[in-house]
Amino acid sequence: MAEIHQILFNMHILYSLALGLWACASAARNEPISGHYWGAVLTYALLASFTLLVGIGLLLAGFQPSSERVIVYVLYMLWLAIIMPGLFSLMSGRDDRQAALAFALLAFFNFTTSLSMIERQLIGPWVALP
Repeated sequence: MAEIHQILFNMHILYSLALGLWACASAARNEPISGHYWGAVLTYALLASFTLLVGIGLLLAGFQPSSERVIVYVLYMLWLAIIMPGLFSLMSGRDDRQAALAFALLAFFNFTTSLSMIERQLIGPWVALP
């Protein structure tokens, strides 16, 4: 199950980067954010939520990240799961150039946050509790 968590988290990292690049391209062309992008944002939130659920499953099964900072892992994953839909809500569904730039900035922030989680071993390797 830890391998599944790692695969999902890696997908999440790449998806964050792709969303950021997509939003930058929309902003550079001065195009409104498309409905396809909103679907991708929903997919992003679902992917982060599912990754968190797998992580909670690992915690309940008696495993934890080797960093032993479980609460930090949970807080970061909650952030990653709710922030993109939260920004959509805060912006009241705007789809102009400024909204595209805001989504690009947030996606790149989430990308770097996820990379820092790996660096600090918040997402693995998972070890059994004694």
